[in-house]
Amino acid sequence: MERIPTWVIPISLLLLLIYSTNAEKEDVKVSLVSFLRKLSGNNSRIDLDLRWNTSTDPCLNGWEGVDCVGTNSVQKIILEGRGLDGSIDASLLCKAESLAVVSLRDNELHGQLPPEISNCTELTHLYLGSNRLSGSLPSSLSLLSNLKRLNISYNNFSGELPQDLPRVSGLKTILAQNNSFNGTIPQFDFGNLQDFNVSYNRLSGPVPEGAEHLSAESLVGNPGLCGEPLTVPCPPPPAPSPSHQGGNKSNKLSAEKVVMVSGYIALGLVVLLFFTYKLVSRRMADAKKGGYEKKVADSSGKSSSGNKNTPSRSEYSLPTSNESAAAVSSSLVVLVNPTTKELKFEDLLKAPAELLGRGRFGSLYKVMFDDTTALAVKRIKDWAISPEDFRKRMERLDRVKHPNVLSAVAFYCSKQEKLLVYEYQKNGSLFNLLRGSQNGQAFDWDSRLSVAGGIADGLAFMHQDLREDGIGHGNLKSSNILIKTNMEPCISEYGLTTTNSHQTSPTPSNNTQVSILKDDIHNLGIILLELLTGKVVQNNGSELAQWVNSVVREEWTVEVFDRALLSEGASEEQMVQLLQVALKCTNPSPDARPSMNQVAATIEAIKEENERSIYSES
Repeated sequence: MERIPTWVIPISLLLLLIYSTNAEKEDVKVSLVSFLRKLSGNNSRIDLDLRWNTSTDPCLNGWEGVDCVGTNSVQKIILEGRGLDGSIDASLLCKAESLAVVSLRDNELHGQLPPEISNCTELTHLYLGSNRLSGSLPSSLSLLSNLKRLNISYNNFSGELPQDLPRVSGLKTILAQNNSFNGTIPQFDFGNLQDFNVSYNRLSGPVPEGAEHLSAESLVGNPGLCGEPLTVPCPPPPAPSPSHQGGNKSNKLSAEKVVMVSGYIALGLVVLLFFTYKLVSRRMADAKKGGYEKKVADSSGKSSSGNKNTPSRSEYSLPTSNESAAAVSSSLVVLVNPTTKELKFEDLLKAPAELLGRGRFGSLYKVMFDDTTALAVKRIKDWAISPEDFRKRMERLDRVKHPNVLSAVAFYCSKQEKLLVYEYQKNGSLFNLLRGSQNGQAFDWDSRLSVAGGIADGLAFMHQDLREDGIGHGNLKSSNILIKTNMEPCISEYGLTTTNSHQTSPTPSNNTQVSILKDDIHNLGIILLELLTGKVVQNNGSELAQWVNSVVREEWTVEVFDRALLSEGASEEQMVQLLQVALKCTNPSPDARPSMNQVAATIEAIKEENERSIYSES
């Protein structure tokens, strides 16, 4: 028997490891094959035509109607007009954790939309139009925080539209026409919606506030609806019944006396409660002040005497100033977040910390909390903002949330330094992705366009909600754009500057609330240029913008694009459209730059054109 060379075994194992890393997980393949069988009503012919089977891989072997992120995870399932007449099993579908787009329209699907659809946490597009689906929409739809497009039109859905659906702040499209929905229209953010249609249902009540700009065609066919933009006015509120207006004079007078006496009694109770509250509050404040002073004194005494009970810290723990080390745990403000609700300041001091990098606003550390949860801690120094203003700023930012903006889960503030705590994002930044350090993962045109749209959506949302506060990003760059599991971008470190003193655009602008927003738009333009050219910048990006402008002036526009995009056959027309947006954003004159709403709308239009081309090819 011939002996196998010793080098064969390790190489075989290495090849097996590479294949298993790139391929979709086995349980996901099995689940998707089972999903298709239920979707097709166990029609084996459809299974064969689409080439979905457990002996092949959806990403490596090219399942029909499936698109992947690189070669290792399913991102899109597009099965339109395939004659599918089964039902949707969302528990099987959502095993694909990176799934962002599902389009099953123009089939004969029946049954309900299962509540397990909320397990598809990365879902951005859900197209179920023109089927025979019925029943109520699950309330769990409101848990799809990344959802942007929802099309359930031309089905047999009934019941009320989920009243919590407006919680999905990134929704751009809701198409629910030609169903049997009843009840009232939820109070959506109609200014943020680009497409909205609930015509030909059984809805009733007044058209919600903010929907006046909608076309009447998007609301017609609901006999119970009233108010603008419909021509049917809402009836006035009902007048008091005659029985209450009539009655003899004595009854009327006695009723007035009862009301008057009740008012005096209520007023007396309010005054009594007020003085009681003031008295108790003053005593509690005095007691708290005394207790706090004693605690600080005790703490100082213990630390100066080298008390052995002081919490021990790891050799690689988060560095802090002396003031921070002596602070009490209540100085750490934990915002509403289930992962960090038990977090204390001492935990951050003791936890192992890994320095990830240093930037303009301070240092960034990776900290392990409870040995299971990874946190990113931003340590900020030399920021000229008072602790009170810092607290107000962080609490204001916490009230404005968008799926493409990373929110802080906690913060700490003292005179010497400030800490911001975020959930750690393991997939790295756009900067690293552009440098090709994402394990060789391809960064195709669809993904780049999706990243551009996500950044623009998040920035436009924040600019709109925080315009009056004058809070912009102030340091937008590709290393501050983190990448989530479904290739969705997440803007980090939003709001860590109070003025444009750290300005990045080549032309100084006035130190006003508007100028910092214009600087954000300039920096977004630089990021768009990075996405288009494949080049990354370390400074403010002015050199990249100048080079692109010079090439465009010479009418050699195609020369600026990343050769990897040209090789994959990406649409040059769409790339030129995005390039025009980038050049407008990087205009040297801040006043000539478009608003973020304009930028987001233009990029969204390019994305829609790209999606239509994808669907037509599938």
